[in-house]
Amino acid sequence: MSLSKDKIKALLVDHGLRATAPRLAVVRVLHSAERPLSHSEVLDTIGPMDWDPATIYRNLVKLKEAGVAPVVSRADGIDRYMLKTKPDDDHHHAHFSCDDCGQLTCLPDEVTSTAALEGPWARAVQQATVQLNGQCPDCV
Repeated sequence: MSLSKDKIKALLVDHGLRATAPRLAVVRVLHSAERPLSHSEVLDTIGPMDWDPATIYRNLVKLKEAGVAPVVSRADGIDRYMLKTKPDDDHHHAHFSCDDCGQLTCLPDEVTSTAALEGPWARAVQQATVQLNGQCPDCV
């Protein structure tokens, strides 16, 4: 399902952001992505553009700060972003980083189960990142 330009603009305005052309492009890329994307992957997906790569990076930072595109993984020290279209969409699940191709993938619940904790560890676990490394199915 794709987000219309009007829905993207509404999402941005709801989060106090202006709907600039570079920002619209970044949101479109993140919305169509099936996995978290880094700045360079967003640039590759956008392709040839009139904007400086730093403009795209600044827009990712603004989207992160506004809660629209949180960093959901820092595999190998690289921030990777996912679009958050619903208030309860917190992207709390494990990721897999391939040692060969470098691709980061969201792991399905069948592979890892989410622990529901209460008490003093609940908040810490919600802020933790679970990431598995190895060779992805395509590289094996």
